[in-house]
Amino acid sequence: MLRQARPTDVAALNSLRLRMRENILSRPHWLTEARTLAAITQTGRGWVWEESGVILGFSVANAGERNIWALFVEPGFEGRGIGRQLLDQAVQWLWSLSPCTIWLTTDHDTRAESVYRAAGWKDMARLENGEIRFELTHCQE
Repeated sequence: MLRQARPTDVAALNSLRLRMRENILSRPHWLTEARTLAAITQTGRGWVWEESGVILGFSVANAGERNIWALFVEPGFEGRGIGRQLLDQAVQWLWSLSPCTIWLTTDHDTRAESVYRAAGWKDMARLENGEIRFELTHCQE
């Protein structure tokens, strides 16, 4: 079930984020409950995919930056469409605020890269840290 993330989900979101096998945080200490709480309640909005009370994936969109701040699916549950539904929800929310270009970054040669390409995101740049910057445009700017 897809639903909006709640403050009570923060610990589960951070725990899931730290279990990722790809797009591993280079600075795990950066991921704090306060930062995640602000991301889903102040600077943006988050969504979770939950089954039987367990969060299997989440996405977070940042309104000010106009980007996808996070999109992660529990290892072992990839390929079920969870990530795509979470991505679509975040994209629709960002476009409801202002229907133009949004962006995200991800590591090269990952499942995430393939998901974004399949969803129509365009590879715009390679960053110094090796990540790819993708953009998705919904209007003529």
